[in-house]
Amino acid sequence: MKGYMSIREASYKWDVSERRVNQYVLQGRVPGAERFGRSWAIPADAEKPGDPRREKVPCSAKKESAI
Repeated sequence: MKGYMSIREASYKWDVSERRVNQYVLQGRVPGAERFGRSWAIPADAEKPGDPRREKVPCSAKKESAI
């Protein structure tokens, strides 16, 4: 399909395993990804999802939660 890539193509592009890409789509972390039969169609311009554990938290919020 034009404008979409497979799980395998995304794994090469994002330098992660196919299983990891599958987890991203199942968790809803790849916007625009759609089921196509038994496969996933991922938009060709989709960005690799970031790690939610590494989201920036302002230093002031860290200090307040520690109190």
